[in-house]
Amino acid sequence: MSFVAMRDRILESKNWPFSLDCLPHEAYLVGGAVRDALLDRDREYLDLDFVMPFQSVQTARAIAQRYNAGFVVLDPERQIARVVFENATVDLALQEGESLETDLRRRDFTMNAIAYNPRTGEFIDPLQGRQDLDCGTIRQVSLKNLQDDPLRLVRAYRQAAQLQFTIEPQTRDSIRTLAPLLTRVAAERIQTELSYWLNTPGGSEQLQAALADGLLKWILHDGVSQKAIAQVSQIDSLVAELAETSPPLAQELQHSVPGLASGSKRTLTAITKLAILLNPYPNPGLQYTRLNSTVEKASVEEFMAQMKYSNAEIRAVTTALKYSPQLQIPNRSIREQYFFFQSVGDLFAIVVLFTLAQGIPLEQLSPDIQRYLNPQDPVAHPVSLVTGTDLIQSLNLKPSPLLGKLLTEIQIAQAEGKISTRQDALDLAQSLA
Repeated sequence: MSFVAMRDRILESKNWPFSLDCLPHEAYLVGGAVRDALLDRDREYLDLDFVMPFQSVQTARAIAQRYNAGFVVLDPERQIARVVFENATVDLALQEGESLETDLRRRDFTMNAIAYNPRTGEFIDPLQGRQDLDCGTIRQVSLKNLQDDPLRLVRAYRQAAQLQFTIEPQTRDSIRTLAPLLTRVAAERIQTELSYWLNTPGGSEQLQAALADGLLKWILHDGVSQKAIAQVSQIDSLVAELAETSPPLAQELQHSVPGLASGSKRTLTAITKLAILLNPYPNPGLQYTRLNSTVEKASVEEFMAQMKYSNAEIRAVTTALKYSPQLQIPNRSIREQYFFFQSVGDLFAIVVLFTLAQGIPLEQLSPDIQRYLNPQDPVAHPVSLVTGTDLIQSLNLKPSPLLGKLLTEIQIAQAEGKISTRQDALDLAQSLA
């Protein structure tokens, strides 16, 4: 798609899910949609932000009612409301200040301080944001704007990673100065930005910059190291290597974390990067600054819970940390392998990727990978010869935890080649019971 076609797809009202007539003449399109249109960046899902000097919430409600779309008030005080369509999200906000230019001067970076008049096709750019877009530069509008919402400090690196831009020196100086203010930002806002960042291929370069500028200490912990950043930087190439040798495993890594809503952007690849950054070893006394600068030896689970990560994400990270050392042990017995696969379950891919990032060669992990990818493998994917009901009926047993233990031993014996029939399984259970 050409630049003009891409720009028109985002900016032309005929491509929007509602009529331009629904907006007052004083409404302007602002923010990321304008920036991405000027950068020729594709947006399969439209995310449109408008500012207007009056009745923003009322206008959003009227659009939602007219098109039977979702509606929610995001910020009653600032009068920001959202209309949700099947393929687009539309935010309408009350203009800050007496004029559109005043509103634009209260934004984070010049590249995001460009407005577009959908009726005239005119761009309003009082801060020369288009020039910074052309130069690939992220430049603060003012120090005070960053101070008013310190989350913008994280957003600078996240957007630099996504756009392959450079943060200009004065803005980086401001970030270094204001970084301690990040402890005031709601945890869920921090982790949302971090998740976008880690889901960006090639984002490790900006992680390196954020480490150098002292930012990661205030959003993670004081022990993030150059080694961890180097490991994160390998992840995308490791996934590419797995795509060559074990395509199904590489495909799993692009899927959402098991347990999250379908279509979530929080992939196993991204959560592996987070696991590396949160890895407390070999420094178990890390200070997780987001918890409290005086709290030491907090667990990864405690930190992630404070940061409002989901239980599924916490499980994914802790599984990688706990079971990667086991995967690195050579010549494990069938019993050990059985319990390993039962423990990691559908998170095997993240354990593999995390382990590869630690420098373990792929060849060492190949036997386990082949087991996992073979649905008939009795160690990784055991199918019991008998059921608990079979044991109750045949051996006159009562329902109890003993049944689970017997079924486990039957599966292990089957994986070891010691039994192969239903009668073998019943005989083994009888001897054990």
